[in-house]
Amino acid sequence: MDLSPSKPQAIHASASALQVALAGMAALAAAMGIGRFAFTPLLPMMLHDGVVDIPAGSALAAANYVGYLAGALLFMALPWLARRAPRLVPGNAALARGGLVATALFTALLALPVPGVWPALRLLAGVASALVFLGTANWCMARLARLARLGQPALGGLIFCGPGLGIVVTGLPVGAMVAAGWSAAAGWATFAILAALLAALAWPVLRGGDAPAAGATDAGAAAVPAPSSTPERALLATAYGLAGLGYIVTATFLPVIARGALAPGSVWPDLFWPMFGAGVALGAFLSTRISSARDRRLLLAAAYLLQAMAIGLSLAVPNRFGFALGSLLLGLPFTAITFFALQEARHQWPRAAAGFTGLLTALYGLGQISGPPMAAALLARAPSAAQGFDQALGVALSALVLGSAAYAFMAWRWRR
Repeated sequence: MDLSPSKPQAIHASASALQVALAGMAALAAAMGIGRFAFTPLLPMMLHDGVVDIPAGSALAAANYVGYLAGALLFMALPWLARRAPRLVPGNAALARGGLVATALFTALLALPVPGVWPALRLLAGVASALVFLGTANWCMARLARLARLGQPALGGLIFCGPGLGIVVTGLPVGAMVAAGWSAAAGWATFAILAALLAALAWPVLRGGDAPAAGATDAGAAAVPAPSSTPERALLATAYGLAGLGYIVTATFLPVIARGALAPGSVWPDLFWPMFGAGVALGAFLSTRISSARDRRLLLAAAYLLQAMAIGLSLAVPNRFGFALGSLLLGLPFTAITFFALQEARHQWPRAAAGFTGLLTALYGLGQISGPPMAAALLARAPSAAQGFDQALGVALSALVLGSAAYAFMAWRWRR
């Protein structure tokens, strides 16, 4: 008896899976590429406008990361809330839709000349980003797992191209905005419109077939016995948190660092951030081509080392070549790290996927929160801004090397 999917079923599954993946990509482009990372290319414009200085910019970045942590903790609490008041807990798709609306709204409000409320807006945008990221990732990956049973190849990695594409479409126009004499407020308003358009693209797909956020595990994951021990899960979560610190200094201050290192008036500083975004999108796409049989812990170890190498290149070769190649290499494993870590989390603890992925994201958020204040403190003590940034990048590089060593130890200690 042939149990394989019929050709019409496979074609329908392919179309449905592609729609799910593209909707997830659009949602993450809005929530991550704009809601979180549009701040990076707009920070030099805000500094030029005189509306913030470096310490104030660091505080705004940290507020966003605090919000991201709060959103991850809220997502972790949803299974507990669902057991007590199931009707009050929205599903993953509903969380994503609500977060997308909030992302566009909070981005638009940043165009208003009221600096006193900007920290609160950045914090709320961080909460929305975390809920969209976790809601979208869990909903899409569970839906794709079910569609894969009808013969559809894995497309989960395409979802994580979204942040990179969002970074590209926000980073590339900034040079033209600066040349045209735009203010940072005009940039925020433009990106709010873009966030709304991306939300509209994802909305029709995210409306259908919702499931409670508490039950984010898919059938395929639930069928796999949990093989990991508590120490292994703890080490996975800790190492993932180090990635938050490892990338955040560069991701927050890259345009500012490049402007300080290159000749005044150079067009290159406006291009490094989009290069990072292009690397993010490319790396996420390439991650879909990697066999699921490979040990994800070793893949994570290699990805961390690649990011550490990118930071080291920027430190050793602080010119346009070093920044360009460093930006691309830093971006390549960025969302691939998240993709592999979420896969590993669902493998290690499939029956607690929502809570465990929330824990990982919370620790990642803690790593991010520590980055901007650490950089600001080093800048305040250093003889020059360049030396302060170099010290901060050195700390980030060390965190990535430590995380890579942790994953390598896991693969050696708990063999599969």
